[in-house]
Amino acid sequence: MGRETARLLPLLLPVIVAEIVTVTIAAVAFAASQPSAETLAGIWALLIVAAVAEAFPVPLENVPVGGTSLATIFIVGTSVIYGWEAAVIVAFVAQVVVEVGRRQDLPRVAYNGGVYALSAAATSVTVLLGDQEGFGWLAVETLIAAAAFYIVDLVLVALVVSRSAREPLRRLLPQATSSTLIPFSVMASLSLMLAVLWDRSPFLSAALVGPVVAIALYQRSVHRELKAMRLALTDPLTGLGNHRHFYEQLEREALAADSVHPLSICLLDVDDFKQINDLYGHPVGDQALVKIADRLRQDGEAFRVGGDEFALLLPGRTAREAMAIAEGVIGRVTGTAQLSAGIVTYPDHGVERSELVRVADSALYLAKEHGKNRVRVYRPDLLELAELRRLAEGPDRAARLRAAASLAHAVDARDAYTGSHSYMVGELAARVAKKMGLETEQVELARLAGSLHDLGKLAIPEEILRKPGPLNEAERLVLERHPQIGFRMLDSLGVEPVASWVLHHHERWDGDGYPDRLGGDAIPLGSRILFVADAYDAMTTDRVYRSKLSHERAISELERCAGTQFDPDVVLAFREEFDEPRVPELVVLETA
Repeated sequence: MGRETARLLPLLLPVIVAEIVTVTIAAVAFAASQPSAETLAGIWALLIVAAVAEAFPVPLENVPVGGTSLATIFIVGTSVIYGWEAAVIVAFVAQVVVEVGRRQDLPRVAYNGGVYALSAAATSVTVLLGDQEGFGWLAVETLIAAAAFYIVDLVLVALVVSRSAREPLRRLLPQATSSTLIPFSVMASLSLMLAVLWDRSPFLSAALVGPVVAIALYQRSVHRELKAMRLALTDPLTGLGNHRHFYEQLEREALAADSVHPLSICLLDVDDFKQINDLYGHPVGDQALVKIADRLRQDGEAFRVGGDEFALLLPGRTAREAMAIAEGVIGRVTGTAQLSAGIVTYPDHGVERSELVRVADSALYLAKEHGKNRVRVYRPDLLELAELRRLAEGPDRAARLRAAASLAHAVDARDAYTGSHSYMVGELAARVAKKMGLETEQVELARLAGSLHDLGKLAIPEEILRKPGPLNEAERLVLERHPQIGFRMLDSLGVEPVASWVLHHHERWDGDGYPDRLGGDAIPLGSRILFVADAYDAMTTDRVYRSKLSHERAISELERCAGTQFDPDVVLAFREEFDEPRVPELVVLETA
């Protein structure tokens, strides 16, 4: 006995036992009725036609067994015309003959024969109607018989498929019902036509051949077209949707997504897949991809979008739910391969539809950068840093600087100030740098450094950043680490002198600042400019524990601290540039 048969045995045995009992009872009852030669000839004719129909099933989409058999028409028709006993015999013999002809194994032959025999036996429920005359009663009897056959057949087939494929019956049964209900309704109406024509003359029932053949041919034609379309949208190795199909479905699902029904996208990549191919060969690599695809099918709609890249569309799933699903996938493929995954949720994460794949890919890149075999959900600050690290490897310094500027949005989102502090410091610093006669490139670097001066606060706990009052000593020490953190974030990105300016933007003119207690001209000029611009914007911004100062009060405070805290020349330039209480209008940073 094979392993698969042994696993199905708890389902096979009851059905086969019920089959033996049912067929025996039906055969004995039918023989006891002493059928006439005419009856036997009619049943033989229906049996032959049912067997032929069973041998050439009609393909259907989204059906676990791939199609349905028009033999149902003739089995239900036999029940209505000659009784359920004859229907059981026709169903059982037709199924067994076809299965044996296909050289199926004995358990499969026995189970499928049992499914048809028990489904045909279910049509005996029509005996409750009694012997009624007229077309109306005939129609009712046929419809009840067809419904009884359909329900038993559907449930028994779904049970064995569910157990074999390890798919939940509660998910499989509704899918099979929606795909087969209309075809079975059509077959029920044809069974009624068969019964009506047979009642007039069995030879008239031959008129059904045309409609039945037409239905079969039409359905086969539709199936071929759908198959061709599916092949154009399917990855041939894994059977998942391909790159084109993914983008089509993504567009459709993203249009339907809203705050109540979000759409999560999960991109997955096989870690070190090239090593698998190099060490074990491409056939083994292909087998690994197929196994991974099988695991992905259990959650959402899966796609293979590249050589070793996969995607999951998860409509209605939040980022937290998507992360749990991705972690489950990673756990299921352990032993076959390792996966990294990146997730973004629309519209929750505020990403444009056109940017969803890019953002999810950046999250995936971050997962790989942080050790692989893990999941990362979109976070603007971390993903912008990951993008910067990519750019740092290339020669285009201008591109790196533009990308660095986009980090200001993430910084402001977590700052304890009012939303645009980093941007405003950048604008103020640029104007002061220009006032002091710096070259255009230095002015733009001052602007960028201002927008990034608090980058290190991304690593500072929220409770410290948003504390509604003065910090204690321990909290102050943590906060004072943010220039060093920001420097480390920027240092490897090739955006000097911005990184150094950020490092020293809290150094005091008198040498009593941090982190290195530099003083006077030892402090980079860019840092001295940032310090003044930062202090001014902080003073003129409302805090939880105090109201903002006026422009005049803030300028006076800068002048009071010039020579101790601030560079006197920078304060003078600031005063001259902003002699009137005017600050730059807030505009949206454009980044490329």
